[in-house]
Amino acid sequence: MKKSLFLFLTLSLLLFCSLSLHADKEMTFLSTDEFIIIPWGHVPDDVEAIQAIRDCGFNIAGLSSAENLDKLHAAGLKALYFDSRIHARGDQVNLAPGEIRERVEEAVAKVSEHPALYGYYVCDEPGADDYPGLARWHEAFQKADPDKLAYINLFPNYASPQQMNVPTYEEYVESYITTVAPTIVSYDHYALMEGGTLRDSYFNNLEVIRAASQRHELPFWNIVLSNAHFTYAEPSPAGFRFQLYTTLAYGAKGICYFTYFTPEVGNYRLGPIDRYGNKTATWDMLRDVNFQLHKIGPVYITLENKNVFHYPEVPESCSAMDTSLYISALSGGDFVVGEFEDPEGRPFALVVNKSLHQSCSFHVEFKSPGTVHCVNASTGRVHPWVGEHKWLAPGQGMLLGLFESE
Repeated sequence: MKKSLFLFLTLSLLLFCSLSLHADKEMTFLSTDEFIIIPWGHVPDDVEAIQAIRDCGFNIAGLSSAENLDKLHAAGLKALYFDSRIHARGDQVNLAPGEIRERVEEAVAKVSEHPALYGYYVCDEPGADDYPGLARWHEAFQKADPDKLAYINLFPNYASPQQMNVPTYEEYVESYITTVAPTIVSYDHYALMEGGTLRDSYFNNLEVIRAASQRHELPFWNIVLSNAHFTYAEPSPAGFRFQLYTTLAYGAKGICYFTYFTPEVGNYRLGPIDRYGNKTATWDMLRDVNFQLHKIGPVYITLENKNVFHYPEVPESCSAMDTSLYISALSGGDFVVGEFEDPEGRPFALVVNKSLHQSCSFHVEFKSPGTVHCVNASTGRVHPWVGEHKWLAPGQGMLLGLFESE
C-alpha cells in the first residue's frame, strides 16, 4: 500500500512538473498591434505554405493578393496588400492627384474591410526625388483608409548619394519624414558578410533611424537577412540572434526578414524555404528567434527606449558607457546595451553580446539599489538573474530589470 501511494504521488508530481513546464513553453504570439514580425516577399497561393509562415512565428505574412486574404486570416496572419496599380514606382510615382485618388479608393474598396489586411504596399527604396509624389500617395491612403498602413521602405545607409538623390543618409531619412509624413519608418540593412564579419555601418544606421524616429515620435522597423546571396553570410543561429537583439536594443517595433522564400536566381541560397518549397535548417533558426521574441515581447512592448550605448568597443557615431542612465559596471565581453524604462519607472537593460563567434559570461551592476531580474527568452517568466542565466551565446541578448529588494 505504501509503495502504491509513493508511486501515485511520484507520478502526480511528475505530471504536475510536466504540465508546469508545458505551460511555461506554451506559445502566445504578439499581435500586430504590439510588434510586427514579417517575412519579405509575396505570399504564395498555398494553404500549407501559409500555415508554415505562421508556424515559424510570424504575425504578418508578407505581400498578398486580395485572393489570398481569406487563407491568411484562417491561419491567424495579416498581410500588406500588393496591387501593381498602387505600386508607386517609376512613372506611377508622379501620377496626377486625381488618378492617385482613384486608384487608392479602388484598392481600399476592394480589401479595406478584410480582417487579414494590415496595410497597403506602396514602395521600396525610393530616392528623395520621389518623396513629393509619395507624399500624395500617402495622403490619399490616409484619407481613404486612415486606420491602415501605407507601407514604404527606405534604403540602408550604404546606398550611394545617386541612389538617395541627396548627399547624406541623415538628410535622406529626415526629408522622407518631413515630406511624406509616414506613420512608421522602415528601412533595410544587410550587415552579415562572408567570413563572419559585420558591415561597419550597421550600428550607425540604427543610430540614425532611432534618432529620427524618436525626434518625430514614430515607431521603426528593421529589415535584416534570412538568406545568403552576393557576399553575404550564410544564415546561422548567431546571426539571427544578433540581428534580432541589436534591433530590439535600439527600441524597434518591428522586424522583417529578407527573404523567406529563396529566390530562383544567382547565388541566393538557404532561405527558410528553399527553391523547391522545402523547409531548410534556416527555417528552424528563424522560428527559434521569433519564438524568443514572442516570449520576451510581453515585457518588451511595455518599455520605453531611453538610451543605447556600446562597451567596451564603440562603433563610429555611437555612444559609450559614460552616457549610461542606469548601468555603473559591465564586463565579460563586447556589448551593445539598450536602456529602457517601464510604466512604473523601473530601469531595464537589454544587454547584447556583439560577438558572432564567442559566448560570454557577463556581469552588470545598476546604479540604483535593487535585485536584478531577467526575462527568460524560453519561458517568458521574470525571475532573479542568477547562476547560468549570466551567460550569453554569440549574438544573444538578455533583458534585465531592476526590482526593489525583497
